[in-house]
Amino acid sequence: MNAPKSNRESSSGAGPEQEPELDPGTAEELEQERARVAGGPGGEAAVDTESRLAKALQQTMTSSWTVAVGAVLLAVLVGSIMIAFTDEEVKASAVYFFARPTDTFVAIGQAVGGAYSALFRGSVVNVQAPDFVTAIRPLTETFSYATPLIAAGLGVALAFRAGLFNIGGQGQMLVAAAAAGWVGFGVSGVPFPLHLLLALVAGIAAGAVWAGIAGVLKARTGAHEVIVTIMLNYVAYYLISYFLATPGLLQAPGSSNPKTPPTPESAQLPTLLGDRFNMTWGFVLALLAVVGVWWLLDRSSTGFAFRAVGENPRAARVAGIDTGRATVNVMLLAGGLVGLAGASQVLGGVTTGFSSDIDAGIGFDAITVALLGGSSPWGVLAAGILFGAFKAGGTTMQAAEGVPSDIVLVVQSLIVLFIAAPPLVRAIFRLPDPNRRRAAKKPKANRNQKEAAA
Repeated sequence: MNAPKSNRESSSGAGPEQEPELDPGTAEELEQERARVAGGPGGEAAVDTESRLAKALQQTMTSSWTVAVGAVLLAVLVGSIMIAFTDEEVKASAVYFFARPTDTFVAIGQAVGGAYSALFRGSVVNVQAPDFVTAIRPLTETFSYATPLIAAGLGVALAFRAGLFNIGGQGQMLVAAAAAGWVGFGVSGVPFPLHLLLALVAGIAAGAVWAGIAGVLKARTGAHEVIVTIMLNYVAYYLISYFLATPGLLQAPGSSNPKTPPTPESAQLPTLLGDRFNMTWGFVLALLAVVGVWWLLDRSSTGFAFRAVGENPRAARVAGIDTGRATVNVMLLAGGLVGLAGASQVLGGVTTGFSSDIDAGIGFDAITVALLGGSSPWGVLAAGILFGAFKAGGTTMQAAEGVPSDIVLVVQSLIVLFIAAPPLVRAIFRLPDPNRRRAAKKPKANRNQKEAAA
């Protein structure tokens, strides 16, 4: 009986240096508690501020946006290497690199700097322009290229949020362009606002119906939407090609070329900043679509059902959500958004008549935009503007610096590659893995619970 008492006395009188060894997490918590007790209110506030800053930094470092920015930087870095290797002056100076290595580095700097400087002048602001209107024209060109990318990217991103892969952007754009174009040049005697509205509705409805086919097959038969949408791309392409080559359908009267007649002015999207710029009201429609998709996903019960089906279809079904109806509805909406992109191409981008290449690869670029934007409406907006800048500035970069335009395509492809491999981006930039940190915190919480129970 005396031995336990002496042990208790010795334990109670032991100093801090005799405390049992603790794990790092518990020791850190004890140190923070001691600092709060010793420092009083001021010390507690300092610790809380430091804790909040550390938490904010941790959230920033583990965010998907940080990975997206890292992917863009890596793609630009690899693009810079390719620009350097394809530059003639760099090749010439590399021959005598060991004699005068500075010449090679100077040539590399001039090649890379000149290329991205030309990209900036062609996509943001032309600092060499003589007047303000000419200086901001590149920015309007960026917005013009971004308009269909944003709309189509929203269609792909919306399907992604519902757990569906809408790979049929090309086909949906083609049928939407055909429908909008046919209403545009096939319907006459309708005044300007009504004619434009009818053409827009026709294009959006055609894209929605084409995507809805995949949604119905997915909901009713379980057919995988990736296979169905890819096959529908081929169906739409050859169907529109047939219509363009057949007189009386989409082919211009009196012409043997597979091309439609021009879009009449009553069905054209008006310019937004005047005739000196190519930017039309289609960009405003794309911005409204961004706001609408944001409200749908984050502020409506329908969007909640879409997200629930995307996260766990079985749990959503148990919760009373009709997953089949949600699948059909989300594909209809996604196709309508892509249809808006196709209609804006015909009614605002290419008004002189279009052929079977009216989609211009936008249907597949929309997948890249949706991935880079993290399937978020605001992320899609930013990614669409970025890729619009690549498209607008690529021509200037090739004309001014002689850089192959394929470099821009390589950069876009590398962005997709790095976005699809977040662990690679985190490893290169030494970013923490949020999943690994959450897994490491579980044992610590369990230990704290056991200590509290003891």
